[in-house]
This record gives sequence, C-alpha cells and structure tokens, in this order.
Amino acid sequence: MIKRIILKMLFRLLNRSRPFLFSVLTVFTSSLVVAQETGQSPILLHAARVFDGTNIRTNTSVLVINGKVAQIDSREAFKSSDAKVIDLGDDATLLPGFIELHAHITFQKIPADTVLKHGITTLRDVGGPVHKPYGGDGSLRVLTSGLIITAPDGYPIPGMGITNIAAPVSTEEQARETVRNLIEGGAVVIKVALEPGGEAGAPWVSSHGHGHENQPAAEHENPHHKPAHSKQAWPLLPENIVKAIVDEAHQHDRKVTAHIAEEKGVQIAIGAGIDEWAHVPCDVIPEPLLKKAVARHVKIVTTIDTLSKCPGIAHNVNTLAALGAEFLYGAEIAHPDIPWGIDAQELIYMMHMANMQPIDVLRTATSKAGRYLNIPLLGTLQPGAPADMIAVKGDPVHALKILEYPDLVMSGGKIVLNNFGRSVSMP
Repeated sequence: MIKRIILKMLFRLLNRSRPFLFSVLTVFTSSLVVAQETGQSPILLHAARVFDGTNIRTNTSVLVINGKVAQIDSREAFKSSDAKVIDLGDDATLLPGFIELHAHITFQKIPADTVLKHGITTLRDVGGPVHKPYGGDGSLRVLTSGLIITAPDGYPIPGMGITNIAAPVSTEEQARETVRNLIEGGAVVIKVALEPGGEAGAPWVSSHGHGHENQPAAEHENPHHKPAHSKQAWPLLPENIVKAIVDEAHQHDRKVTAHIAEEKGVQIAIGAGIDEWAHVPCDVIPEPLLKKAVARHVKIVTTIDTLSKCPGIAHNVNTLAALGAEFLYGAEIAHPDIPWGIDAQELIYMMHMANMQPIDVLRTATSKAGRYLNIPLLGTLQPGAPADMIAVKGDPVHALKILEYPDLVMSGGKIVLNNFGRSVSMP
C-alpha cells in the first residue's frame, strides 16, 4: 500500500512538468522490480571474528546480496552500505555452515529443520532413498547417494532388510546398471557395503543399533535375513564387481564411498579403487594396508564418535594421520548417540586422535568438504559463495562445544535462526 501511494505521488509530480522526476521514478521502480524478483534485502553482518573457511579474521564484516556472499572486508569498508545490519557484538564468531558427509536423515525421518538450526547447512545422506539435490535456500541442502550397493544378503540387509536402504547385486552388469539408475535419480556419490560383521564394539552388530538399525523389525521385514548379532559372516561383494561399480561411477564423474570396518573389506576397497571410506575402520587395520590407502589418496570420513567403542579406532586414526591421510568431517547424523547437528565430540576426537589443530578441524567441515563435493566456494565466506553461515557467541577455536548451539543460522542468505536480539537495523 505504501509503495502504491508513493508511486501515485511521483506520477502527479511528474505530470506537473517536473521532468527530472522521471529518472528518479525509473530508478525507484527498477529497484522495486529487483526486490520483488529476489525477495531478499542485502544483509551486512559485523563480527569480532570471522572464520572464512581457511583463516580467522578479526573486526570483519560480510555483505550478503541475493543469497550469496558479495563482499568480505573490514567493518570500516561498509560505512556507506544501505543493507540491513546484524551486529553480532564484540565476542561472536561468524563461520560457514558445516557440511556433514555421513548421515541417514531420510531413512530415519530426522527433521531437516532441526539439523539446520544446529549448524549443519549442507548434508550428504548416504544410505536411503535417492533424490535430486535440494535445499540451500532457507532450508537444509541435502545431497544423496541413494541405496547402498551390496552383495545379496550382505550388509545392511541382515539388520535392516532391503526396502529404501539396500540394492543387492550379483553381476558386474547388474552393478553397472544400478549405478546408472542411482545417478539418474540424483545420486552425487555411490555407496557400497564391504562389511562381514562381527567387529567388537561396532554399533551395527550390537544391541544398541547402528543409526537406523533400531527401526521396528516389521517395518523392514526380510524373510531371508539373519539376526544382526549372528556370528556367521555376511557375504561381501567380490573385487571384480566393486571395480565395475567404481569404473561406472567414474565414467559419470561420481566418487564411490565404502562402508568398511575390518581388514577384508579394506583389501577389497583398495584393490577396487574406492575413493572414500565412509568410516574410520572399527578393527585394527595393518599399517601396510593403511599406507596403501593413503598412497592412493583415499579420503577418510571420520565418524569417530559413532565408533568410539571400537578397539581399532585410536590406532587407525593415529596411523592414518601419521601417514598423511586426508580426513573429512562426518558424524553419522541419525545414529542414536549423535547430535542432530554439529557434533563437537567428533571435532574433539579429530583434534586429539589425529593431532589436528582446531582450525584444521574446522576446515574439514567447511572449505575442504565443499571442494570435495565439487560445489564451488561452498563452505567458505568468499565472494560468490552460497551465504550459508552460522554464528556463535564466543570463540570456537577455544571451545568447540559452542558450535552445537549456534545463535545465528543463515541458509542461502535467508535467516533461519537469530538469537542476537534486536540487532537488525539500518545504518
């Protein structure tokens, strides 16, 4: 209504032979059109500290326009800005939203908005229904792998059945066709299971369940499956079939991640050219095998917190770190013991077991993960990056736990959560 009144007044003045108002009117109406098209006003955030995905900067501000980072500079550089201002105060840290590379939220029906409000702005769902990538515009950005490719009656079928979780294959051609179908459905990565079961302390063979294993039995009934605690080894995909999966995925520019936990699965994964391990293995893995994996640039998604009861975790993380392995943050959201958001305990384990500095840990969950996903600038606060941001009161480098409870969350330039009070204003 106010806009209409202003427009009428301008037209009346224009009709009274005030030609110069024509240019003013043109600019005004053009800005209205832009505002209507984008639906977003520029936002300027002032912070005592900004982690830009690589380094910590002080007394820094970030300008967001049309859902992307437009500029990051000193506070003084924005004195003439007409954006809405969010001043985070003198003891807050602004960071890129975290990227979770191992989750099962669709299968477990975990609320995406809960995950987003707890600091995860991008999530890779690895094991469940396949979808095209979605979100990132005020909602959780979700990427999927789709069903886990496995051997007939192989993991995860013994504990979870087949429906919406597993795709058993028995030939190379069947494996290749499954990969093609998953990619057509929107899979950004292909996941395989190389899991014989029986590892001490592994949640998938315990009574506590593995993320989604505590589903009611009737919901995923499989008349052929054996109990998850069975001592009989679950069947594994042979190396030739895994090689076919990897080759087909690579032909379509997709990486392959593998659920592995013990020596036999690691041997197959290395021999077949698997790109990524979805977990640090649960059992102790001989150093020569770990050395081969590092030499072949296999990426390791951590999930240390989930597997903290496994006897091999500390040894494997320590050895991999000493060999120069590249770790990526993943906590396995949907596991019953893991927060539905950022898992600070995972970050702390990475810091102590892998001998990483806090800033290096932050990089694994932001800029390094974005590059790994081949999404330009995701996980950074560089110009052109998606404006996915979180802010916390305090310095996470000295207190990682505060990251679990962000006080500001932004997705694609849209504010999802703001606990910084009446801080939005015009300069």
